[in-house]
Amino acid sequence: MVATAKVKLIYVSRMKTIKNSGIDRIDLMQSFVRIVESGSLSAAATQLNTTQPTISRRLQALEAMLGVKLLLRTTHAMKLTDDGQRCYQHAKTLINCWNELEDDLTQASDEPVGTLKVRAPHAFGQQQLIEPLVRYLAQYPQMSVDWQLNDHSPDFIHDGIDCAIHVGDITDTTMVAVLLAEVPRFVVASPELLARYPQIEKVEQLATLPWLALSSFYRTHILLKSSQLNASHQLEFQPKFSTDSLFALRNTILSGVGVGVCSAWIVQDDIAQGRLVQVLPQWCAAPLPVYLMYPYASYYPARLRKFLQLIREAMPGITGTRAPSIG
Repeated sequence: MVATAKVKLIYVSRMKTIKNSGIDRIDLMQSFVRIVESGSLSAAATQLNTTQPTISRRLQALEAMLGVKLLLRTTHAMKLTDDGQRCYQHAKTLINCWNELEDDLTQASDEPVGTLKVRAPHAFGQQQLIEPLVRYLAQYPQMSVDWQLNDHSPDFIHDGIDCAIHVGDITDTTMVAVLLAEVPRFVVASPELLARYPQIEKVEQLATLPWLALSSFYRTHILLKSSQLNASHQLEFQPKFSTDSLFALRNTILSGVGVGVCSAWIVQDDIAQGRLVQVLPQWCAAPLPVYLMYPYASYYPARLRKFLQLIREAMPGITGTRAPSIG
């Protein structure tokens, strides 16, 4: 272990601080990698919290230092040269080596420092995930968090994020996906709406009610299952209202416009206080899995490792979620 650390130190220090007018070569390479992965100098400047002229100067300094052209740029496009492609691969290896070395030597206690960039769904990220986020910040006072709320699939490289909390099935198999918990889903309606229709006693009768859709998860049909009856039913409907916002869906159901399927956490207080009714409680939609996603890498910084550890422990205990089902 000691010999390995010394080799890393020698390897990185040669690139980081030897002569050359005090230019920090690691910073130059980090800027270059960020330009390539974000797709532009302006995006790299935003992600590195600096200005585009600064990023441009760093690129020019790296090209001058290496004596080669790394990028071919026009007003509409940017392309790596052959030398630029080789430089990018070496720079990625070097930066990973430097980060690992910092964690091994300067952070012997494995105390995370810096900024963790996390993407989370709008509704879930505004409400249910704040408590574990606050716990993370309290536990690691040298950390800050960039908490980005967005319901679309994350672009880790372009957006420069470390990880994403994803609700629903995984479609991108190129990422690491750690299953954290699952969210039960109920069929709910307002008492006022149900009073206008004959009593619902069978699952087939749900089709007689006006329906509201959460377009990110269901639009014109949804599969309901009954563990008691060991049965399932595919419900077909034409929604009176569709939205991609869980908050908007819940508020529209409260207004009495129609019936819909909601995550348990957002409606459980409404059910307890009589504002909403769980219709046919024995029939539910399949629970939604909750994952923590991040890119595959040979090395993960302490800030991500500690966040994963904390969120895995906290998630099943969050109100309205439960430990994932087995099988």
